Amino acid sequence: MKLCRFEESGSIRLGKIVDDTVVDLSGVPGVESSMRALIAALPKLRAALESAREPTFELAAVRLVAPISDPQKYLAIGMNYKAHADEAAAAGIPNPKTQLWFNKQVSCISGPYDSIQLPKVSTQVDYEAELAFVIGARCRNVLAADARRVIAGYLVANDVTARDWQFRSPTYTLGKSFDTHGPIGPWITTDDEIADPHALGMRLTVNGEERQRTSTGDMIYSIYEQIAYLSTVMTLEPGDLIATGTPAGVGIASDRFLADGDTVRVEIEHLGSIENVARAEL
Repeated sequence: MKLCRFEESGSIRLGKIVDDTVVDLSGVPGVESSMRALIAALPKLRAALESAREPTFELAAVRLVAPISDPQKYLAIGMNYKAHADEAAAAGIPNPKTQLWFNKQVSCISGPYDSIQLPKVSTQVDYEAELAFVIGARCRNVLAADARRVIAGYLVANDVTARDWQFRSPTYTLGKSFDTHGPIGPWITTDDEIADPHALGMRLTVNGEERQRTSTGDMIYSIYEQIAYLSTVMTLEPGDLIATGTPAGVGIASDRFLADGDTVRVEIEHLGSIENVARAEL
Protein backbone atom coordinates (compact mmCIF):
# COMPACT_ATOMS: atom_id res chain seq x y z
CA MET A 1 0.00 0.00 0.00
CA LYS A 2 0.91 3.61 -0.46
CA LEU A 3 -0.35 5.41 2.64
CA CYS A 4 -0.74 9.19 2.56
CA ARG A 5 -2.15 12.22 4.29
CA PHE A 6 -4.13 14.55 2.06
CA GLU A 7 -6.05 17.80 2.28
CA GLU A 8 -9.46 18.06 0.65
CA SER A 9 -12.11 20.73 1.31
CA GLY A 10 -10.01 22.12 4.16
CA SER A 11 -9.77 18.79 5.99
CA ILE A 12 -6.64 16.64 6.36
CA ARG A 13 -7.34 12.91 6.22
CA LEU A 14 -5.55 9.61 5.86
CA GLY A 15 -5.68 7.82 2.54
CA LYS A 16 -4.04 5.36 0.22
CA ILE A 17 -2.90 5.91 -3.33
CA VAL A 18 -4.39 3.66 -6.00
CA ASP A 19 -3.22 4.58 -9.50
CA ASP A 20 -4.22 8.24 -9.98
CA THR A 21 -6.72 8.35 -7.11
CA VAL A 22 -6.70 8.71 -3.35
CA VAL A 23 -8.96 6.39 -1.37
CA ASP A 24 -10.17 8.13 1.79
CA LEU A 25 -9.47 5.80 4.75
CA SER A 26 -11.08 7.95 7.42
CA GLY A 27 -14.24 5.81 7.41
CA VAL A 28 -12.38 2.56 8.09
CA PRO A 29 -13.15 1.42 11.66
CA GLY A 30 -10.14 2.07 13.89
CA VAL A 31 -8.63 4.77 11.63
CA GLU A 32 -8.31 8.17 13.26
CA SER A 33 -6.41 11.26 12.14
CA SER A 34 -2.84 10.31 13.05
CA MET A 35 -0.56 8.40 10.68
CA ARG A 36 1.57 7.48 13.67
CA ALA A 37 -1.45 5.79 15.28
CA LEU A 38 -2.30 4.05 12.03
CA ILE A 39 1.27 2.74 11.70
CA ALA A 40 1.11 1.36 15.25
CA ALA A 41 -2.16 -0.43 14.44
CA LEU A 42 -1.19 -1.47 10.90
CA PRO A 43 -1.01 -5.24 11.53
CA LYS A 44 -4.55 -5.20 12.93
CA LEU A 45 -5.95 -2.79 10.32
CA ARG A 46 -4.15 -4.02 7.22
CA ALA A 47 -6.95 -6.21 5.83
CA ALA A 48 -9.55 -3.45 6.20
CA LEU A 49 -7.21 -0.86 4.69
CA GLU A 50 -6.39 -3.05 1.72
CA SER A 51 -10.05 -3.76 1.00
CA ALA A 52 -11.17 -0.10 1.23
CA ARG A 53 -12.34 1.19 -2.16
CA GLU A 54 -14.26 4.43 -1.52
CA PRO A 55 -14.74 7.30 -1.24
CA THR A 56 -12.12 8.29 -3.80
CA PHE A 57 -10.70 11.56 -5.09
CA GLU A 58 -8.60 12.30 -8.12
CA LEU A 59 -5.01 12.67 -6.97
CA ALA A 60 -4.68 15.89 -8.95
CA ALA A 61 -7.64 17.37 -7.06
CA VAL A 62 -6.19 17.02 -3.56
CA ARG A 63 -3.10 18.33 -1.80
CA LEU A 64 -0.69 15.77 -0.41
CA VAL A 65 0.84 16.81 2.90
CA ALA A 66 3.66 15.22 4.92
CA PRO A 67 2.68 11.54 5.19
CA ILE A 68 3.60 11.57 8.87
CA SER A 69 3.67 14.82 10.80
CA ASP A 70 4.11 13.68 14.38
CA PRO A 71 6.89 11.11 14.75
CA GLN A 72 8.44 11.00 18.19
CA LYS A 73 11.91 10.93 16.61
CA TYR A 74 13.49 11.97 13.34
CA LEU A 75 16.98 10.48 13.22
CA ALA A 76 19.47 10.66 10.35
CA ILE A 77 22.83 9.07 9.66
CA GLY A 78 25.73 11.07 8.27
CA MET A 79 28.24 10.11 5.57
CA ASN A 80 26.69 6.71 4.89
CA TYR A 81 27.58 6.56 1.19
CA LYS A 82 31.23 5.96 0.31
CA ALA A 83 31.42 8.58 -2.44
CA HIS A 84 29.85 11.20 -0.16
CA ALA A 85 32.25 10.29 2.67
CA ASP A 86 35.11 10.75 0.20
CA GLU A 87 33.92 14.20 -0.91
CA ALA A 88 33.51 15.20 2.75
CA ALA A 89 37.05 14.03 3.50
CA ALA A 90 38.30 16.12 0.58
CA ALA A 91 36.63 19.12 2.25
CA GLY A 92 38.48 18.38 5.51
CA ILE A 93 35.71 16.48 7.29
CA PRO A 94 37.13 13.19 8.61
CA ASN A 95 35.26 9.97 7.95
CA PRO A 96 33.56 8.62 11.07
CA LYS A 97 34.82 5.29 12.37
CA THR A 98 31.32 4.25 13.49
CA GLN A 99 27.77 5.12 12.49
CA LEU A 100 27.32 8.89 12.87
CA TRP A 101 23.82 9.86 14.01
CA PHE A 102 22.10 13.19 14.61
CA ASN A 103 18.58 14.48 15.22
CA LYS A 104 16.42 16.51 12.93
CA GLN A 105 13.85 18.12 15.19
CA VAL A 106 10.38 17.00 14.13
CA SER A 107 9.24 20.61 13.72
CA CYS A 108 11.30 20.74 10.51
CA ILE A 109 8.97 18.26 8.75
CA SER A 110 7.12 19.62 5.74
CA GLY A 111 5.14 18.27 2.81
CA PRO A 112 6.32 16.77 -0.47
CA TYR A 113 5.57 19.93 -2.45
CA ASP A 114 5.95 22.63 0.21
CA SER A 115 8.50 25.43 -0.08
CA ILE A 116 11.93 25.22 1.51
CA GLN A 117 12.61 28.42 3.42
CA LEU A 118 16.03 29.99 3.03
CA PRO A 119 16.56 31.60 6.45
CA LYS A 120 17.92 35.12 6.66
CA VAL A 121 20.57 33.85 9.08
CA SER A 122 22.05 31.29 6.66
CA THR A 123 23.86 31.65 3.33
CA GLN A 124 24.62 27.94 2.89
CA VAL A 125 21.35 26.01 2.59
CA ASP A 126 22.09 22.63 1.00
CA TYR A 127 20.14 19.64 -0.31
CA GLU A 128 20.57 15.92 0.48
CA ALA A 129 18.54 13.25 -1.30
CA GLU A 130 17.77 10.40 1.09
CA LEU A 131 15.80 7.21 1.42
CA ALA A 132 13.87 7.32 4.69
CA PHE A 133 11.95 4.60 6.47
CA VAL A 134 9.34 4.46 9.21
CA ILE A 135 9.50 2.16 12.20
CA GLY A 136 6.41 -0.03 12.50
CA ALA A 137 6.78 -1.76 15.87
CA ARG A 138 8.09 -0.81 19.30
CA CYS A 139 11.48 -2.46 19.60
CA ARG A 140 14.79 -2.55 21.45
CA ASN A 141 18.03 -4.51 20.92
CA VAL A 142 17.01 -5.71 17.47
CA LEU A 143 19.45 -7.97 15.63
CA ALA A 144 20.30 -6.88 12.10
CA ALA A 145 19.03 -10.23 10.85
CA ASP A 146 15.62 -9.51 12.37
CA ALA A 147 15.44 -5.78 11.62
CA ARG A 148 13.21 -5.86 8.57
CA ARG A 149 10.26 -7.05 10.64
CA VAL A 150 10.11 -3.67 12.45
CA ILE A 151 9.94 -1.53 9.28
CA ALA A 152 6.51 -0.19 8.34
CA GLY A 153 7.52 1.39 5.04
CA TYR A 154 9.70 3.75 3.02
CA LEU A 155 9.51 7.30 1.67
CA VAL A 156 11.49 9.99 -0.09
CA ALA A 157 13.28 12.62 1.99
CA ASN A 158 15.43 15.70 1.49
CA ASP A 159 17.70 16.30 4.47
CA VAL A 160 17.92 20.05 3.88
CA THR A 161 20.86 21.45 5.81
CA ALA A 162 22.04 24.92 6.74
CA ARG A 163 25.76 24.13 6.53
CA ASP A 164 26.95 27.28 8.30
CA TRP A 165 24.79 26.32 11.28
CA GLN A 166 25.59 22.62 11.05
CA PHE A 167 29.27 23.15 11.78
CA ARG A 168 28.70 25.50 14.69
CA SER A 169 27.92 22.48 16.84
CA PRO A 170 29.39 18.95 16.79
CA THR A 171 25.89 17.48 17.10
CA TYR A 172 24.73 18.97 13.72
CA THR A 173 21.19 19.31 15.12
CA LEU A 174 20.68 23.06 14.72
CA GLY A 175 21.88 23.08 11.13
CA LYS A 176 19.57 20.19 10.31
CA SER A 177 16.41 21.47 11.98
CA PHE A 178 15.30 24.81 10.55
CA ASP A 179 11.56 24.94 9.89
CA THR A 180 10.63 23.48 6.46
CA HIS A 181 14.01 21.70 6.17
CA GLY A 182 12.45 18.25 6.36
CA PRO A 183 10.34 17.70 3.23
CA ILE A 184 9.17 14.09 3.02
CA GLY A 185 6.71 12.07 0.97
CA PRO A 186 4.91 11.81 -1.24
CA TRP A 187 3.51 8.82 0.68
CA ILE A 188 4.70 5.85 2.75
CA THR A 189 5.13 2.72 0.63
CA THR A 190 4.68 -0.28 2.91
CA ASP A 191 7.57 -2.69 3.26
CA ASP A 192 5.80 -5.58 1.54
CA GLU A 193 5.82 -3.66 -1.76
CA ILE A 194 9.61 -3.24 -1.86
CA ALA A 195 11.59 -6.36 -2.77
CA ASP A 196 14.92 -4.92 -1.63
CA PRO A 197 15.30 -1.44 -0.12
CA HIS A 198 19.01 -1.64 -0.91
CA ALA A 199 18.42 -1.82 -4.67
CA LEU A 200 16.58 1.41 -5.41
CA GLY A 201 17.73 4.11 -7.80
CA MET A 202 17.85 7.61 -6.26
CA ARG A 203 18.26 10.94 -8.05
CA LEU A 204 18.20 14.64 -7.17
CA THR A 205 17.98 17.59 -9.55
CA VAL A 206 18.11 21.35 -9.02
CA ASN A 207 16.25 23.28 -11.73
CA GLY A 208 16.38 20.12 -13.84
CA GLU A 209 20.16 19.73 -13.52
CA GLU A 210 21.16 16.39 -12.05
CA ARG A 211 23.27 16.82 -8.91
CA GLN A 212 22.98 13.41 -7.24
CA ARG A 213 22.44 9.89 -8.58
CA THR A 214 23.11 6.55 -6.89
CA SER A 215 21.69 3.20 -5.85
CA THR A 216 20.73 2.65 -2.24
CA GLY A 217 22.96 -0.41 -2.47
CA ASP A 218 25.93 1.94 -2.05
CA MET A 219 25.19 2.49 1.65
CA ILE A 220 28.12 1.82 3.99
CA TYR A 221 25.79 0.66 6.78
CA SER A 222 22.63 -1.13 5.68
CA ILE A 223 19.19 -0.19 6.93
CA TYR A 224 19.20 -3.31 9.08
CA GLU A 225 22.58 -2.43 10.62
CA GLN A 226 21.23 1.05 11.33
CA ILE A 227 18.23 -0.35 13.20
CA ALA A 228 20.44 -2.71 15.20
CA TYR A 229 22.79 0.14 16.16
CA LEU A 230 20.07 2.59 17.16
CA SER A 231 17.99 0.06 19.06
CA THR A 232 21.03 -0.83 21.15
CA VAL A 233 20.75 2.68 22.61
CA MET A 234 17.06 3.53 22.57
CA THR A 235 13.60 2.11 22.18
CA LEU A 236 12.30 2.75 18.68
CA GLU A 237 8.61 3.51 18.44
CA PRO A 238 6.01 3.16 15.67
CA GLY A 239 6.19 6.21 13.45
CA ASP A 240 9.82 7.04 14.19
CA LEU A 241 11.39 8.42 11.03
CA ILE A 242 14.92 7.47 10.02
CA ALA A 243 16.89 8.90 7.08
CA THR A 244 19.60 6.64 5.72
CA GLY A 245 22.23 8.99 4.29
CA THR A 246 22.93 10.94 1.12
CA PRO A 247 25.19 10.19 -1.85
CA ALA A 248 27.88 12.37 -3.39
CA GLY A 249 27.00 15.61 -5.13
CA VAL A 250 25.80 17.81 -2.28
CA GLY A 251 26.07 21.55 -2.74
CA ILE A 252 28.83 22.13 -0.23
CA ALA A 253 31.19 19.96 -2.31
CA SER A 254 30.94 22.37 -5.25
CA ASP A 255 30.05 25.53 -3.31
CA ARG A 256 26.62 25.62 -4.98
CA PHE A 257 23.98 26.29 -2.36
CA LEU A 258 20.27 26.80 -2.88
CA ALA A 259 19.07 30.18 -4.08
CA ASP A 260 15.65 31.82 -4.09
CA GLY A 261 13.48 30.19 -6.74
CA ASP A 262 15.50 26.97 -7.11
CA THR A 263 13.38 23.85 -7.60
CA VAL A 264 14.74 20.72 -5.91
CA ARG A 265 13.37 17.35 -6.97
CA VAL A 266 14.19 14.03 -5.29
CA GLU A 267 12.98 10.79 -6.80
CA ILE A 268 13.47 7.21 -5.64
CA GLU A 269 12.59 4.16 -7.67
CA HIS A 270 9.21 2.64 -6.67
CA LEU A 271 8.65 5.33 -4.00
CA GLY A 272 7.75 8.40 -6.06
CA SER A 273 9.18 11.90 -5.91
CA ILE A 274 9.05 15.13 -3.95
CA GLU A 275 9.61 18.59 -5.39
CA ASN A 276 10.21 21.74 -3.37
CA VAL A 277 10.93 25.35 -4.34
CA ALA A 278 13.43 27.31 -2.27
CA ARG A 279 12.07 30.68 -1.09
CA ALA A 280 13.99 33.41 0.71
CA GLU A 281 12.66 34.26 4.17
CA LEU A 282 10.93 37.63 4.07
